[in-house]
Amino acid sequence: MKLNPASIYRIAAMLVLTSIMRPALAQQSYTFSAKQAVEYAMKNSVNVQNALKDIEIQIQSNREITAAAYPQISGSVNVTDYLKLPTQLIPAEFFGGQPGTFAAVQFGTKYNGTYGASLNQILFDGQVFVGLQARAASIEYAEKNVAVTQELIKANVYKIYYQLVVAKKQITLLDANIARAEKLLHDTKALFENGFQEKLDVDKTTVLLSNLKTEKLKVENQLQSGYVGLKYLMGMPVKYELALSDTLTGEFMRDQVLSDSVRFEDRQEFLMLKSVEKLNNYNIKRYKFTYIPTLSLTGSYSRMAQRQSFDFFKGGEPWYNTAYIGLQLNVPIFDGFAKDARVKQARLELAKTQNSMEGLKNQINNEVETARITIGNALIAIDEQTKNMKLAEEVYNQTKIKYEQGLGSNLEITNAETDLREAQNNYFNALYTGIVARVDYLKAIGKL
Repeated sequence: MKLNPASIYRIAAMLVLTSIMRPALAQQSYTFSAKQAVEYAMKNSVNVQNALKDIEIQIQSNREITAAAYPQISGSVNVTDYLKLPTQLIPAEFFGGQPGTFAAVQFGTKYNGTYGASLNQILFDGQVFVGLQARAASIEYAEKNVAVTQELIKANVYKIYYQLVVAKKQITLLDANIARAEKLLHDTKALFENGFQEKLDVDKTTVLLSNLKTEKLKVENQLQSGYVGLKYLMGMPVKYELALSDTLTGEFMRDQVLSDSVRFEDRQEFLMLKSVEKLNNYNIKRYKFTYIPTLSLTGSYSRMAQRQSFDFFKGGEPWYNTAYIGLQLNVPIFDGFAKDARVKQARLELAKTQNSMEGLKNQINNEVETARITIGNALIAIDEQTKNMKLAEEVYNQTKIKYEQGLGSNLEITNAETDLREAQNNYFNALYTGIVARVDYLKAIGKL
């Protein structure tokens, strides 16, 4: 089929549009609040997923422990080909020989076959029973480990999220600064052209504008890197688009902070150590039970056949049955004090855990007090720097008016711009510190 130029053009245009639309359709975008970002991280973070897998692993480990309490049944099949029959020595006098001498004889057949099944059922084993009791504590420990992992990721997501919100706010103010600097440069150039300003004043204003643009570019680069870091922490593919919907307000910065309600049980790390303490106690109990005898029920059933030729699957010679049932009692007598050493090791592990719990209590108290001081100072600094930033902006505006009226110099307005930028930087530093301190405080009191 011959295509005309118009048809070729349409096909080419369709292919181009398809190639453009395919990546656009594959691109996914999200707009998240801080809470939604945390919820996404709880579902998609690799660390959280692995911690959840640990729970599943522990469930299967518990099944393995439970299996020890069930009957253990095994089967066996054995076929033996005696290339040389075993030789036995028996007294020769049985066959009329001289007393004190022995005759070599061979018993048995060339082929022996056996198949059967055996049973072993634990009736009493202290270690098995303690293992069954400890299953719930093992699951609880795995669950607390998940909670600790989630708490850590949640804190980092909140910190990065709100730092990005601050960076967006910082770019907005930088845009305003750049607009003011561009207006100032335009006015300065006009005054220079009319002979009211020097070339030096134009150069100073140009440098000021360039510095502001460089600073904005730096913040934009930091913002882009922050988005990549946040998506990585959340478990979101880096190629996805992410937008932030939350903003920062004074009410947000003060919400839930400087509370006096501190309970150790609100901290997931403390609860995890409580689970470890339970497991330590079960371990001591398990080793103590090794001093007690174990009792098992045993049984077996088998069939055996002997052949001169390999014809087990044919009729002929009979199969002989063997079966038994019994009780087996194992009584520990002396093991060189190994059991005593295990019990003492388990008690020392328990003491270490209890020491860690006391240390964690002190750590929590220290974190709470440190975070309380930091957030308190940060809130004061935010208030002061907010006022200072507004005042610096008023000073700049007044200086700009004087400058436009010919009553001020370029140096004064440049200094006012520098003071405004310094006030803004101090404000954002206080805001950054306040955000981190707020998250640390809520994490310290277990209310994040």
